[in-house]
Amino acid sequence: MSAWPGKTVIGLTGNIATGKSVIRKMLEHMGAYGIDADALGHRAIARDAPGYQLVLNTFGRWILAADGQIDRTKLARIVFTDPEALARLEAIVHPLVSQAIDLLVRRSRHKVIVIEAIKLLESGLAAKCDQVWVAHASPKVQLARLMQKRGMNEAAARQRIAAQPPQEQKIAAADVVIRNDGSFDETWEQVVAAWRRLFPGEEDAAAVQEWAAVGELSVQRAVPRQAEEIAAFINSVGNHDPRLSREDVMAAFGEKAFLLLKADEKLVGLAGWQVENLVSRASDIYLAPDIPPARAFRALMEEIERAARLLQCEIALVFLLPSQAQRQDIWRSLGYQPRTIQSLGVRVWQEAAMESMKAGTIMYFKQLRKDLVLRPV
Repeated sequence: MSAWPGKTVIGLTGNIATGKSVIRKMLEHMGAYGIDADALGHRAIARDAPGYQLVLNTFGRWILAADGQIDRTKLARIVFTDPEALARLEAIVHPLVSQAIDLLVRRSRHKVIVIEAIKLLESGLAAKCDQVWVAHASPKVQLARLMQKRGMNEAAARQRIAAQPPQEQKIAAADVVIRNDGSFDETWEQVVAAWRRLFPGEEDAAAVQEWAAVGELSVQRAVPRQAEEIAAFINSVGNHDPRLSREDVMAAFGEKAFLLLKADEKLVGLAGWQVENLVSRASDIYLAPDIPPARAFRALMEEIERAARLLQCEIALVFLLPSQAQRQDIWRSLGYQPRTIQSLGVRVWQEAAMESMKAGTIMYFKQLRKDLVLRPV
């Protein structure tokens, strides 16, 4: 039994660049509520969070960036080369993250929770979970991911890999091991099989078609088996070069969900959507040319906001093409305002925007709730 009665809690861990976040996203597609403990750790030391001054008192003000925030790159240079320094940092961060996780789990209406944490075992968090899942990848794949996706040079990447305990230590504590060296399909099959073993005889959440009716339009959350349909629609209505393949969309499922807008069973629009660190982000919005944009945007955004509030999001961001953003009357009627990244103010909101905002797009913002996780007590 987990520490949270009435909920099944999966603790997901694995060394750096083993694909933990992709597996967490897959579990979210299956119906779980995902918590990124490492992202909460970043929140815990932001300037407006309770760990900020404690970290400064421990490591000194030289770790500050020009904007007064803690420069995590400078901090990493210290803690990843000095085990004692890492232990001091974790003694500050882990209790704060534990408090935030407890708050999020208790407020969640989901029955299944997945907590992604690289220090799941070391922090004692695993003892609160019903199962421990471990993501595994070969050192060669880890190295390639760090260099390609995080822009590290080879020396820095090897140092980060070497600074962590052998993967075998985590595997020894695992109830489920997901080998994440191959394709999205291969990893997805392992996750679905493990989910069915954990919930035998229950209908897969991934197989359920969730609909929200808005007038004559309906919004459906897509599942990976619809990847070919999604690719075909984007290729037919968008100026996507090169053309998207099914494999491209399957890979995108490792980062986001897709909401499909249908009229009389016909696909007439879609939006890519993701939630990370309590920030809802919508992008890649495509509409058929004959669909009224006001109705289409409203149908998609109302469903995104409904799901975002269920996931306890603080804000919703939408990234639009100029042709979509110019309809300010539509977006203002939905409660959105155009904003710059800098004007968001909260560091984690800014980082979320920087990760998702593509060149040539315009960002719209809406605050969903006032109470923020990990504000000073």
